[in-house]
Amino acid sequence: MLDRLNTLLEPSGLFVRGGFHPGAADGVPPLSGGQAARTALLVGNAGAAMWQAFRRDGDPDRAHPLDSWLRPRIEATAETAGAEVLFPNDGPPWLPVQGWAVRAEAVSRSPVGIMIHPEFGLWHVYRAVFLFAERLDLPPRADAPSPCETCAKRPCLSVCPADAFRPDRFDAAACVAHVESDGGGACRNGGCLARRACPVGRGYVYPPDQQAFHTAAMLRAAKRFL
Repeated sequence: MLDRLNTLLEPSGLFVRGGFHPGAADGVPPLSGGQAARTALLVGNAGAAMWQAFRRDGDPDRAHPLDSWLRPRIEATAETAGAEVLFPNDGPPWLPVQGWAVRAEAVSRSPVGIMIHPEFGLWHVYRAVFLFAERLDLPPRADAPSPCETCAKRPCLSVCPADAFRPDRFDAAACVAHVESDGGGACRNGGCLARRACPVGRGYVYPPDQQAFHTAAMLRAAKRFL
């Protein structure tokens, strides 16, 4: 099933990130018929493959252009595979996707809050969760330590010009104010400096236009909650 899904997802630059067999503590919602899902697979992207596919086929003038392009492709793949699909952005209430990600693969929370992967670094996203009524065979979860544990300098915490990464929270207001200021061009046009400072996953760093696109989307989303 995983190979089949990856074949279906590959034209959109997506792939199966990992999976797990849900238990009561995971908070996975029931399927539409009321029965419990027996397998959850996380679908996402890493690096520039998804962005390149979107640039070829997407319509940047649509409202929410990336989501509008991705969603029907993900839904069609889920239907073909006999899965129900959840989207992390459908909320509130928000799905505990980061907790599910830890169950599915070797990721952990970085000092800047983003989940860090030992290969992809901070350059990856979870786009959907496929739920199956069947208990699918899954490969063992990779067991790898967080690369942050051996990162002595932690440049991600010292490079932010807005000092937005506080010990107890992310100061979204400070981030937005800086990025929109005259001095915020480096973040606005090239992406978050803290994210770019991480030495892990350098081969997956988003190209500048992808970073600028996501920064603009971040600003729009943050303003709704400030």
